[in-house]
Amino acid sequence: MSAASPAVLRVVRAGPLTTVQDLGRPGYAHLGVPRSGALDTPALLLANRLVGNPAGAAVLETTVGGCALVAERAAVVAVTGAACPVRVGGRPAAWGAPVRVPAGAVLDVGPATLGLRAYLAFAGGVAVAPVLGSRSTDLLSGLGPAPLAEGDELPVGAPQGPTAAADPQPYAAPGADLVLPVVPGPRDDWFTRDAWDTLAAGHWRVSPASNRIGLRTEGPALARARTGELPSEGMVLGAVQVPPDGRPVVFLADHPTTGGYPVIGVVPETSLPAAAQSAPGTRIRFVPVRAPRLA
Repeated sequence: MSAASPAVLRVVRAGPLTTVQDLGRPGYAHLGVPRSGALDTPALLLANRLVGNPAGAAVLETTVGGCALVAERAAVVAVTGAACPVRVGGRPAAWGAPVRVPAGAVLDVGPATLGLRAYLAFAGGVAVAPVLGSRSTDLLSGLGPAPLAEGDELPVGAPQGPTAAADPQPYAAPGADLVLPVVPGPRDDWFTRDAWDTLAAGHWRVSPASNRIGLRTEGPALARARTGELPSEGMVLGAVQVPPDGRPVVFLADHPTTGGYPVIGVVPETSLPAAAQSAPGTRIRFVPVRAPRLA
């Protein structure tokens, strides 16, 4: 490999689901393309800041089980997001700080001990080819690189800035309960007052069926005031859609851009990183931020 060719990361353990993510590809919903991007944006921004990358540089997002890679050349990495053990060449290494990985050493990011998704930023960024301006893997549309598999090789760009030994903005770990504010609408009037009482006071938990498309819930069914069906309409990030079983789904980064089930409310984007880091079984408390309209 010539001196001008990019450094390469080789995957030795892909984990249950490891994808390339950046800040996503906004602006293509009219083409049916979700924004995608990192589910925990603050964790991505922190990881990039620690290794001297621009905010939008591509990173790896792991899910629950971590991953392991070998760097062909010495690299600097930072791991943020879900708390997890980090080892370099078999030795413990720092989480949440820049770490040097010697050429040929294995970087092993272990299973999450708090949260679900860890973020691995490499100085220079993961330099896979962009699609519609983003390097993000979109599981719904299939755009971007496929989820990592053992033996894959990923190029890394040239480092662009100095690393940061510490960060003045501490990363907020997920709490014991997930508290989600909900702005009522646009179809809040399709639900009964009892449904809103149930949403605010019901015993909800994160379902194991949750994924990058949406956080699914387990709990009581929400009663509808209208029995008809809607034509498909636009869906936004954080939309709380209620399918026929009555249990709300909070749309995350890979959500569909349209849908026909009524949206009872919308969770503000600032609350979605906590949703993305909440493990199955986590208690959920929905908090309406104003009174809904009722049919």
